[in-house]
Amino acid sequence: QVQLVESGGGLVQAGGSLKLSCRFTGSDFNTYAMSWYRQAPGKERELVATIPVGASAIYADSVKGRFTISRDNPKNLAYLQMDGLKPEDTGLYSCHTKVARGWNLIDYWGPGTQVTVSS
Repeated sequence: QVQLVESGGGLVQAGGSLKLSCRFTGSDFNTYAMSWYRQAPGKERELVATIPVGASAIYADSVKGRFTISRDNPKNLAYLQMDGLKPEDTGLYSCHTKVARGWNLIDYWGPGTQVTVSS
């Protein structure tokens, strides 16, 4: 059974930085792509960044050059380093992965961590 738990959110001023962590509980972490999503109030959830297995990370245009996704496979952790934060980055940040179970792909989500950027 896979579980994801995020941490590291908080309140920060515009221009500041935060580093989010996602703890993966389960096996074979190093075989799964990991992603960060965010959802602002009244808006749909959007993909922020993905770190595939053995490939380059992918970023939303709105965060390119400011955010960095990474992973520590021995520790079963994924990270999102956020620099140059803007008020529009405010939202609930969740980590996500897909796990194959037989013929099915199952989505797993963490509960999320709140990021609030003040102007």
